[in-house]
Amino acid sequence: MPTRPNFPTSTHRQATEEVVAFAKTLPVEAVLLVNSCARGKATAQSDLDFALLIDSSLSAPERQALDHAWRDRYQSAPIFRELEQLGRFSFVHLGFFDGQWTPEVWDEGGGPDTFEIEIGNQVAWSAPLWEKGKLFANLRARWLPYYANELRNQRLKMVTDACLLDFERIQAYAQRDLVFYAFDRLYHAFQEFLQALFIAHRTYPLAYNKWIREQVEDWLRLPALYAELPSVLELSRLQPEELIRKAEYLRRLLTTHVISMS
Repeated sequence: MPTRPNFPTSTHRQATEEVVAFAKTLPVEAVLLVNSCARGKATAQSDLDFALLIDSSLSAPERQALDHAWRDRYQSAPIFRELEQLGRFSFVHLGFFDGQWTPEVWDEGGGPDTFEIEIGNQVAWSAPLWEKGKLFANLRARWLPYYANELRNQRLKMVTDACLLDFERIQAYAQRDLVFYAFDRLYHAFQEFLQALFIAHRTYPLAYNKWIREQVEDWLRLPALYAELPSVLELSRLQPEELIRKAEYLRRLLTTHVISMS
């Protein structure tokens, strides 16, 4: 899953160089550029996002020390102040991860969860800037192009069942005139639908609440489906009958694009 990293300004590039130099002084195995800069989608006002891979054997105090070291570096390095001057949200997001992802088993509250998102952001769609050993290569070998079919089938059923259950909830809550709660479940069902859609297509997502057009149109190659998605959450009035209609609309999309493929 190739990425096309892009730094929209020299300040973004210099800030990135500072992050890599910082990581080389620590027990870090790889520096990964993630999100918009990693995919060549950044603008001059974009922030910078990094995921730093560490060994899972590091203790909790050692991990806390890494967080403290980063906070100190971020406050002391002038280049980060220059980045902040570019825009209201132009700053660095940096997190440490060890690549030990464990899939959840949902209760009746449903999802979505971040299992596929974390693998997508940190492995599938990241841009490696520096690697010390083979830990990141091993992660890619394990998780790409997608995880094992048995786990995929289990998770697809779990997510689909949760989405179907939310459709029932929407109708029940709407009929009780609990329209705000019904809308909350509609939004949950919408995100569960997206999660099921990506699992069905064996494609790692970036998020279920942003970059939807890019992911559905370009990655899944489903422009006709994307054209229908905004209307799922478009309500002229927050009324029970309209919420029920939207749930049925989303149920049809789930049946067409997920259940029929399973």
